[in-house]
Amino acid sequence: MGARILVAEDDAKQAELVRRYLERDGHSVAITHDGRTAIDEARRRRPDLLVLDVMMPRVDGLDVCRILRGESDAAIIMLTARTTEDDLLLGLDLGADDYLTKPYSPRELVARVRTILRRADRPVPNSDATYRIGALVVDPVRHEVRLGERRIDVTPAEFKILECLTAEPGRTFSRARLLELAFGFDHNSLDRTVDVHVMNLRRKIETDPSAPRHLLTVYGVGYKMAEHQEGHDAP
Repeated sequence: MGARILVAEDDAKQAELVRRYLERDGHSVAITHDGRTAIDEARRRRPDLLVLDVMMPRVDGLDVCRILRGESDAAIIMLTARTTEDDLLLGLDLGADDYLTKPYSPRELVARVRTILRRADRPVPNSDATYRIGALVVDPVRHEVRLGERRIDVTPAEFKILECLTAEPGRTFSRARLLELAFGFDHNSLDRTVDVHVMNLRRKIETDPSAPRHLLTVYGVGYKMAEHQEGHDAP
């Protein structure tokens, strides 16, 4: 069954091209051409996935992402003509799941959409399990993260990474392996994609993000979740 997709792109011709490709793939697609309307339509339509151009009038795509991520767990793909690493990673920092740089192939966009939607629908092994490490609790059934009595708001991408790490505490995962496990495909994005998500998670679950006790860096390799955290209180 196709997904409900909202495309926010101020270039009308490009938006129509994207619509045709996505509809050909079986999805229901709505289009907006500015950020303010994108926010209103997302709240009204509750799409499964949003395709957001960064450079839009009224409200840009980054602000749309920030606003909607606080209200919805819908998947978000950013489209950007910016090419610097900091610009590309900013969307991920705000909660986007993926991004494409312009110019891009509509076929590649459709492939990214398929992958993200498969990831959302894919059963998680042992999904009835609740992972507990010290004060940190990751509950895949409720899709919740708690630190002590406090619920932690995380993006869908952050949740997938945290779930992978807490399911096997002490095991070191490379960045490539985390991308494969969490997102279900070999990602062509920057190597720092996982770094940004981990950085955001540390801000949310660590007492001191600069000296993490949960999410540990294995230098030259990737990341792991600490195995034993007795006496580690929630911040």
